Amino acid sequence: MAPREFRHALDDMLAAIDGILGATVGKSLADHTGDWLLKHGVQRGIEIVSEASRAVPDDIQMLRPDVPWRKIRGIGNVLRHEYHSPSARIIWGIVVDELPPLREAVAFLLLHSSRGNGPGAP
Repeated sequence: MAPREFRHALDDMLAAIDGILGATVGKSLADHTGDWLLKHGVQRGIEIVSEASRAVPDDIQMLRPDVPWRKIRGIGNVLRHEYHSPSARIIWGIVVDELPPLREAVAFLLLHSSRGNGPGAP
């Protein structure tokens, strides 16, 4: 059974995802690329999601095998160390296509890890 300390990481992931989704509602790729603060705020939020995902234990991640955990960890490295290379289109694709299902998965993990009955709790 995994220790419960990882819940803060799930909370951080959820807060960052909600922040990104809130900041981008009604926005387009053109809005994203044309607004320096929005672009960099979204990238920072994705970095936070990436870094927090590293604290989620493997047994908890296995509850949602549909989530690309390795890619989530990897995008943070790209944003931190190769900040000039990710295209706005790729980042926007993450916002539109990847964050909503990730939010659902993180909320699921928070719910199931809060019951104190272990990782497989209903």
